[in-house]
Amino acid sequence: MRSAEPLICGDLSLPGSIQVWYPRFQPEVNMATTRVAVAPMKVAQVPKAGGDFEIVEREVPQPGAGNVRIKAQACGVCHSDMFVKEGAWPGIQYPRVPGHEVVGVIDELGAGVTEWKKGQRVGVGWHGGQDGKCLACRRGDFRNCANLKITGISFDGGYQEYMVAPVEALVAIPESLDAAEAAPLLCAGITTYNALRHSGAFPGDLVAVLGVGGLGHLGIQFASKFGYKVAAVGRGPENSALAKKLGASVYIDSKTTNAAEELQKLGGAQVILATAPSSKAMSELINGLGMNGRLVVVGATMDPIEVTPVQLITGSRSIQGWSSGTPTDSEDTLRFAELSGVRPMIEKYPLAKAAEAYARMMSGKAQFRVVLTM
Repeated sequence: MRSAEPLICGDLSLPGSIQVWYPRFQPEVNMATTRVAVAPMKVAQVPKAGGDFEIVEREVPQPGAGNVRIKAQACGVCHSDMFVKEGAWPGIQYPRVPGHEVVGVIDELGAGVTEWKKGQRVGVGWHGGQDGKCLACRRGDFRNCANLKITGISFDGGYQEYMVAPVEALVAIPESLDAAEAAPLLCAGITTYNALRHSGAFPGDLVAVLGVGGLGHLGIQFASKFGYKVAAVGRGPENSALAKKLGASVYIDSKTTNAAEELQKLGGAQVILATAPSSKAMSELINGLGMNGRLVVVGATMDPIEVTPVQLITGSRSIQGWSSGTPTDSEDTLRFAELSGVRPMIEKYPLAKAAEAYARMMSGKAQFRVVLTM
């Protein structure tokens, strides 16, 4: 007879853990081994460029050094997820899980992670990490890192029940914000908030928001809370009441009026925040800028904006593009939203209906952000 040392491997409260038990003080027999069955997680993945979404099961991932595992609670469905779905971003490795508007709770810490803790509410946005070595990073401009990691493109995103993310991508989520409402603020929210606060406009200035959609309905709210006189520009009369409810002082219907002329009647816009992905609509608004006015472009499209040098020289007008921001910018956005009451209008879908949620978002009929819930 011999005694066997008991051995337990893994925390049984965690997915993927295993228990191995050697019975004590038993006659010489084969050692009994018991495996604790853990259900794999559900994932909505794109198998190849242009492929349809697949709901599959995967093993729950383990976080490596400098990473954490997040139990996802919500993930926004963004138009930029099209880059993964259609293979429009170079170098994507498939299968790939999209999603860069993720909110959840830290479920496990990788080696060396000390500044975050298990159970902490966190989010992950577009900014998935920087190299810290390129010229932009050396100057502290992490948003424009030459080797920027993008959540859901460089590594699997939030269309899954558990995801792994590097600590440099993490965003602290205020306890008062609902997960499904916080998720879109990590992309549409930070993009409009950050663009406006860096636009050079001051309280009382006329700021126009082109588009009353997924980006625009948040841009109107932020612009109003910043103290600007907000002119919302849309196509058709149906968005007038909503735009004013969101904080616009004026609604301009570009289908029935010349929107640039209407802006000039109001004194000319100091800033036009172009959220609608229409280069034609942006081009038509440039003459609505006031002196030293700036067209800030956040709505992504591939066709060119048409503008003459004279339009820019006269009145010292300019055009600037703006993309998202860093995790600390996201935290600023969330704190401001928490204090001011800015919230996205959302439609919720379960993870199992990721394909339906994506199609709804791409249809342009959603009111106004689509969110997957887990």
